[in-house]
Amino acid sequence: MPDMNTHSDTQFPFMKMHGLGNDFVVVDARQQKLEITPALAKGIAHRQFGVGFDQLALIEQGTGDAHLTFYNADGSTSAACGNATRCIARHLMDESGKPALHLTTDRGDLFARDAGDGLTAVNMGHPQLDWQEIPLASAMETLELPIDSMPSASGPTATGMGNPHCTFFVEDAEQIPLAEFGPRFEHHPLFPERTNVQVAHLVGPDHIRMRVWERGVGVTLASGSSSCATAVAAARRGLTGRRVQIDLDGGTLWIDWRDDGVWMTGPTMHVFSGTFTAAFLESL
Repeated sequence: MPDMNTHSDTQFPFMKMHGLGNDFVVVDARQQKLEITPALAKGIAHRQFGVGFDQLALIEQGTGDAHLTFYNADGSTSAACGNATRCIARHLMDESGKPALHLTTDRGDLFARDAGDGLTAVNMGHPQLDWQEIPLASAMETLELPIDSMPSASGPTATGMGNPHCTFFVEDAEQIPLAEFGPRFEHHPLFPERTNVQVAHLVGPDHIRMRVWERGVGVTLASGSSSCATAVAAARRGLTGRRVQIDLDGGTLWIDWRDDGVWMTGPTMHVFSGTFTAAFLESL
C-alpha cells in the first residue's frame, strides 16, 4: 500500500473524540506551539471540506494538569464544554495514570476523576443563577423568563454553566422542531451573548429526556453543559431532585448537583488521531 503519511506530516496533529456523539477535534499544544484562529477552527469544523466537529478543544500547559480552550463550529469561543472536558480528561488520565485531574478553563478550575466502568466524571462548577452572571440583558428572575414559546410550555429557565443556557420544559421534547425552534431563541434579545437552547420533559422521577441546540453549532446529539443546566433548572423548579439521569439523542449522562458543584458522568470515545496536511492548512 502507498505510504498514507506522505505529504501529511505538518507537525499539526489532532485527535477526534466524542461524548455521546457530541464530537470534537482536540489539538494538543502542550509540547509545541499550535495556534487556533477563528478561520482555522471554522475550516476544520466543515463536515465536507474539513474534519467536522461540534467543538474544537485546545490543550495547553496550565497551572493544573492542563488548560483547555474551546471553539464552536462557527469559530466563536466558549468558556465551557462539558463533554469535551470529559473526553480530554479521560485521555490525560490514560496518558498519566492519574485517577483524578485539575483542569483550568475560561470557566474556571474544573476537577475530573475516573468514575469506573469506563465512565469519566467532571465537576463543572457551581451554576450561575443570577441574571448578570449568565448573562441576561436586564435584571430579572431567572427561574422563569418572560419569553413566549408555545401554549404547552411555561417560560424557560436561564442558567449559566460558564456559557448561557435557556431550558424549556415541554410535554414532549421529541415533537419540538428543534432546527427551527433553536435558532429562534439562540438569538433572543434577552441573551446578549446568545444562548444554548434545551427542550426537555420528565420521563419519570429524576429522569429527563432532553434535546439541545448549541449556540454557534446547531442541533447536537448531546451537550454536557446543557445537561448540567437542564438538571439545575429542573431541580430549581421542583420537578426533580438534584441527582438525575438525562437521556439525550446520543446516549445518557448522569448529573449530580452537589454542594461543591455540578458533577457530570458518562462515557467517552477517542475515535482516531491524525495530522492536518499542509495543503489543507494553506487553503484556510
